[in-house]
Amino acid sequence: QVQLEESGGGLVQPGGSLRLSCAASGFTFSSYPMRWYRQAPGKEREWVARISSSGGDTAYADSVKGRFTISRDNTKNTVSLEMNSLKPEDTAVYYCRGKERWGQGTQVTVSS
Repeated sequence: QVQLEESGGGLVQPGGSLRLSCAASGFTFSSYPMRWYRQAPGKEREWVARISSSGGDTAYADSVKGRFTISRDNTKNTVSLEMNSLKPEDTAVYYCRGKERWGQGTQVTVSS
């Protein structure tokens, strides 16, 4: 069955960086676009970034554009989110999504 497992979350100071990864299995990973979402406490889940199946096309929410970079490795069935210049408002549980499935999420906390 489809499985998505995020990792790489943690506590980081404002201005710092983190790299999230999502390991996918149970489907033909290279055939599907992948997305990252996040959900902050008391807020709705919001879309963060998208990458095409080949990795050649990406898109970002305005709130993260220029700071976050989505990438994928179709040989390893992984999608990553490089997050730089982190702000307290980036604090959220981050989820990867593919083939209409969600991962379990990984917590990112940006605080001094």
